[in-house]
Amino acid sequence: MKAVFVLFDSLNRHLLAPYGGTRVATPNFARLAERSATFERHYVGSLPCMPARRDMQTGRLSFLHRSWGPLEPFDNSFPELLHQAGTYSHLVTDHFHYFEDGGATYHTRYDSYEFIRGQEGDPWKAMVQPPWERLSQMYHERQFSRSARDKFRRNIVNREFIRDESEFPSVRCFAAGLDFLEQNRTADDWLLQIETFDPHEPFTAPERFREKFTTGWNGPVRDWPRYGRVDELPEECEELRANYYAVVALCDFLLGQLLDHFDRHDLWRDTALVVTTDHGFLLGEHDFWAKNRMNMYEEIVHIPLFLHDPRRPTSAGVRRSALTQTIDLAATFLDLYDVPAVAEMEGHSLLPLLDAERPLRQGALFGYFGGAINVTDGRYTYHRFPPDPRAQELYQYTLMPTHIWEPFTPEELAGAALARPMPFTKGVPVLKIPVIERSPMFDNYGPGALIESETRLYDLADDPGQSRPLSSPEVEEAMTRLMRELMHANDAPPEAYARIAIDP
Repeated sequence: MKAVFVLFDSLNRHLLAPYGGTRVATPNFARLAERSATFERHYVGSLPCMPARRDMQTGRLSFLHRSWGPLEPFDNSFPELLHQAGTYSHLVTDHFHYFEDGGATYHTRYDSYEFIRGQEGDPWKAMVQPPWERLSQMYHERQFSRSARDKFRRNIVNREFIRDESEFPSVRCFAAGLDFLEQNRTADDWLLQIETFDPHEPFTAPERFREKFTTGWNGPVRDWPRYGRVDELPEECEELRANYYAVVALCDFLLGQLLDHFDRHDLWRDTALVVTTDHGFLLGEHDFWAKNRMNMYEEIVHIPLFLHDPRRPTSAGVRRSALTQTIDLAATFLDLYDVPAVAEMEGHSLLPLLDAERPLRQGALFGYFGGAINVTDGRYTYHRFPPDPRAQELYQYTLMPTHIWEPFTPEELAGAALARPMPFTKGVPVLKIPVIERSPMFDNYGPGALIESETRLYDLADDPGQSRPLSSPEVEEAMTRLMRELMHANDAPPEAYARIAIDP
């Protein structure tokens, strides 16, 4: 077996043609759907970036125990399990979070990897004295900084070295993936992961993609929205959205290059292809930009998934409505190579769904560490917040105490205790670290970052836009029962129930 796994970041499902999107032309996603199974009810698990990738690699949810952090010593990793079974894996990525303190153990699970530099705040190019007079006029004040370690400054400097289309990180990322295929497509037993940060903010694309979405904006570069409430003028909002659309068009083009390679060399007959994303992104819907600050609306959590298995040609073009999640990817990749899933995995292989429609799970649990616990059964979504997110009892369970860019502080670690092993830690005790307001994550992607924190129930059949919270004690009780069952299955710690005021 051979497989290619394409992972985008922040790719909005509802903009893609196979899911009814028309605002951006995505003919190559349409081509992909003709060759693969399209999953209609695929959901996230843990968010944001690295928590989502931990779910993908390990096949289990992490957000009830841990925020953003590395793979743990007790974690399973599907590339590692494939290696142990004799299958070679290679990662090509421009996703620089893999190479920070909070992600440093993911890329090393692959047999080899290639890192393409230059996305967002990647500390790539050194410019001690940038031409600030020119640059301060060039970029909008909300995405400008002179601070040496600020992501805005790093991005501004990086973009000074990215001029030609061939120099864009996502373009180079796919080129490196195609180079792997050129050299290795006749070999057997390998998995290639092509992972690009696009269309994650900042929404920067070559000009030929941007020309299709002109807005008349005459101001400085404006392609990086804040995380939070929309407070920009309408013309500024349109410019931000247009730049996102341009990057989605770029992603479609890059996917098309890969599909062309599959067509040219008839890889469809012997190579699996999986295409998905980690989460979506709000572009003004619900009066918000981005993620992390608000309720987990469908635009964020309901994501695309396409799956082609060369052994199942009759599944080309089918659509599947079974409820699936990112935690199912690990078991699916293992199943492609006839490697058994391990006991700690909560996910299920999706390959049987290619043969026939069938239920996979009753519900899907998802969330951010310290935020609401959320559940869907495919009809309803229920988002249950702590009464006071800033005052809840909350602990990180880890043996790898790092945040995104830095280790846990001594102040955080001063309250740490050694907790007994959990069912999924393979007999290993873990640190139980209280979350404090002075933690670097607290106001960034933790409880203090929340702007919305109101428990809500939505009926997706009657209210797909989630504009009218539903009042139904009967449905809320049923969704609470489902939430509790899934928390039990995830070995949720006792305080996870207390913080949202439900019985264990």
